[in-house]
Amino acid sequence: MKFFHIEADKAPRYTGNLDAGHKWGLPGVEPCPTCGVSGGVVGLQYPCVDLSSLSERKKFDDPWPVPFEEFARLRELVRPLAPQGAMLEPGTRFGPLEGTGSGYFGQLFMQNPWSLYVRREALDRLSGDGVQGLQGCPINVRFRVKRPPELLAFQLELHGRYHPDCLPPDRKQPCPTCENDPLKRPDPMILEAASLPVNLDVFRLRQAWTVIIASERMVGAVQRLALDGVIFRGLETR
Repeated sequence: MKFFHIEADKAPRYTGNLDAGHKWGLPGVEPCPTCGVSGGVVGLQYPCVDLSSLSERKKFDDPWPVPFEEFARLRELVRPLAPQGAMLEPGTRFGPLEGTGSGYFGQLFMQNPWSLYVRREALDRLSGDGVQGLQGCPINVRFRVKRPPELLAFQLELHGRYHPDCLPPDRKQPCPTCENDPLKRPDPMILEAASLPVNLDVFRLRQAWTVIIASERMVGAVQRLALDGVIFRGLETR
């Protein structure tokens, strides 16, 4: 099975923009006493996860940094509501996208490299064509047009690792206190074939969750159905 990096099509006609954010999020963290890293990550998001049942849900409205111990406590409140195997890092976002939208959207749409959206009719067609593991989540975005697009946000699992051949020989290990991993995305990326799923056709790379990957099965379906809005770049696997 071949795999591909999904990227936005930058053609001028794609003017779509979502001025919106997710309803809840884990807070950032104050500077770690061991490695000094603070703040939160970008790109980890679970738009189908609903935190409204939590008695302390208001604490997930504010991303302001908290001590790591408080972050860890809040993370455990969320864990039962998150998908199995979810990564829950400081700054992880949850719930539907809320805000406004404008412009022209393709059948597939990327607001940024780590957010993938799909029109309802395109999701139905992909599923009908045999693409596996698609989970679309409703968004709460207002459009100032008579016939707005029905966009859904993909909730993506995390799978896959870099192949050791593309990693630096002097790689530093994650911090033992806050678990921060200083690994930077290698160039070029080479993926470890044995770590990639065989029954899931779109997912985030577990070691670089801002990278969204499609299988050749999904790429073939997108091409057969003439769905627009994204492009695919082949990735090496070993």
